Amino acid sequence: MSRRSQGRREESPGPGLRQASRFDVVREGARRDDIEIVHYEPQARPGSAAERRLARTVMAFFFLAGLAAIAFLVVYIWWPWRFRLGGGSQDFYTPLLGSTLGIALLGIGFGVLTWGKKLLPKEVSVQDRHDTPSSPQERELTAQTMLYMADELGVKRRPLLGVSLLAGLAPVAAVAAAPLIGGLIEDPHENNQLFRTGFAPADNDGVITRIRLVREDGRAVRPADISAAGQLTVFPGIPQGVSNRYADSPTLLIHLREEEAQVARANNLRAGKQDYMWANYIAYSKICTHAGCPASLYEQQTNRLLCPCHQSQFLITDNAKPIFGPANRPLPQLPIEVDDEGFFVARSDYQDAIGPDFWERP
Repeated sequence: MSRRSQGRREESPGPGLRQASRFDVVREGARRDDIEIVHYEPQARPGSAAERRLARTVMAFFFLAGLAAIAFLVVYIWWPWRFRLGGGSQDFYTPLLGSTLGIALLGIGFGVLTWGKKLLPKEVSVQDRHDTPSSPQERELTAQTMLYMADELGVKRRPLLGVSLLAGLAPVAAVAAAPLIGGLIEDPHENNQLFRTGFAPADNDGVITRIRLVREDGRAVRPADISAAGQLTVFPGIPQGVSNRYADSPTLLIHLREEEAQVARANNLRAGKQDYMWANYIAYSKICTHAGCPASLYEQQTNRLLCPCHQSQFLITDNAKPIFGPANRPLPQLPIEVDDEGFFVARSDYQDAIGPDFWERP
């Protein structure tokens, strides 16, 4: 509460700052700043059984929050999370993260509320507002007031409260940092995770087998299956190659017209991809490099591939370079050829990372 004052109240000597109690100093500082303490009521008598009981309640909330936050970190780092058919412990990964984080936040919230509502004193003050600067003595009074407020928190008298607060907040702070650094726990380059798809050639006892391009029903694709200016979504011809296990592998196989194929071949040569096309056929990743949506709307007349999510457009005849929209990286191109039986195969895996840009790219 406040009311407007035209001038400052005349200062009186008041009690000596060093001889008076800290509360008297606070009251004097409030008086000099035109603040009247209308009501002051301690809620729990210092040292009483009620105060000790409330302190234990607050500590229990904070310790519960700390334990729940530690449980969140344990689940986040070590609990199995990869999806498997048939269910298993990985099905509890997300529910456990949500429940442990919720308990941690509730523990902190209830602890702070109990501390403020039950342990801190109730006070009602009225202040007259003024705009003149404070004197050095008033600044000292303000400092003493802040120290008094710290005393009222009861941490000095009840040190376990401060310990429990630290024990609860420190793990919660680690929870906030976990998603930011969690991706650094596992090396993204181990086993070429960022650059390996289902089209990587198989090594069978030293014999390299190139992976066929197949339809969604698993049938291998021949050149005659796609008419000029047509396109077909293909997948790696391996076990579960059409499943979500290889969600980074869907590829758009396009049959270009003769004159357009010549332009695409020339641009491939300029980009150092002289063996990526086979005849007039070219293949690009179907996963947009902006946000991972399926870039599958093919305009035959303009040779543009459109992503329906955010309207990124890629020019097929120029290494799928982005020419419109938020995407800033071309679609990766899959090197292709035809095997001895006349079916399309991948000459190698993709040579660029699939999908949205990651942290090593600008």
